[in-house]
Amino acid sequence: MKLIAFSLIGALALAGCTTVEYTGPGIEPIPGSITYNGQPRTKLTKSPIGSTFPHNFIDQYGRQVEETYIIRPDRSLAIAHRQYRPITIFGRD
Repeated sequence: MKLIAFSLIGALALAGCTTVEYTGPGIEPIPGSITYNGQPRTKLTKSPIGSTFPHNFIDQYGRQVEETYIIRPDRSLAIAHRQYRPITIFGRD
């Protein structure tokens, strides 16, 4: 009985160890996004699949945008998250 219980617990633990792939279409690119004019020509061959990296830019309306990209299994990029930052004006009270 204990062997069956340990086997069941082991099987459940192994089932929880699967990797998660980002297969969604991602967020639609806007001017300033890395993927706005299509995928970059260079492939990120040394970066692990599923890794993420940020990209900050100012959009066409002057807003500061922070995007997070994820590397798909085919080495293409998908925008996984986009956040608009508030505009800060220095020197104003």
